[in-house]
Amino acid sequence: MLTQTSFLYTPLNKGVIAWGPSEASPSERRTYSLVMKHTLKTVIDLPLPLETVFDFFSSAHNLEKITPPEMGFQVINPAGLEMREGLLIDYRLRILGVPLRWQSLISTWNPPHEFVDEQKKGPYALWHHHHAFEAIDGGTRIRDTVEYALPFAPLGDIGHFFVRRQLAHIFAYREESIRRLLLPEKA
Repeated sequence: MLTQTSFLYTPLNKGVIAWGPSEASPSERRTYSLVMKHTLKTVIDLPLPLETVFDFFSSAHNLEKITPPEMGFQVINPAGLEMREGLLIDYRLRILGVPLRWQSLISTWNPPHEFVDEQKKGPYALWHHHHAFEAIDGGTRIRDTVEYALPFAPLGDIGHFFVRRQLAHIFAYREESIRRLLLPEKA
């Protein structure tokens, strides 16, 4: 079992970032002023075929099953969404008891190897989550890389310690749930 969680803190040049595809024009990129970008990385190895693991992640509603229950996470879209590039997914959740709405865009869809979800509306100034799936000897490796920035910079970054702890908890719960759901006999 290989599990790795790391947070990398990247000061941004001159306090400004532009986020979007490298081929996008500057006007097509989302720009955030005076933010600190943070990175969360996790790695999970599962003794299952690549297609089996990717199929699980192909259902947006499975996210409800791998999110801590105290977050009250709910996909608002109807069941049976066909995952594809350009899909918008709407959620309800609670963070520290505060009800929020979140909207993600599936900006990259490359089955069974990767997909990217980006927050369009929600609690973060930036949320870019790259999910990568790789066939390895004896199974599949899942690599998650989340680049995020907190709102209300620079004051919002004062609370990063708490956000980092919460994200570590969420991703630890996520790994435990993935193993329980996909490897029930080994949980």
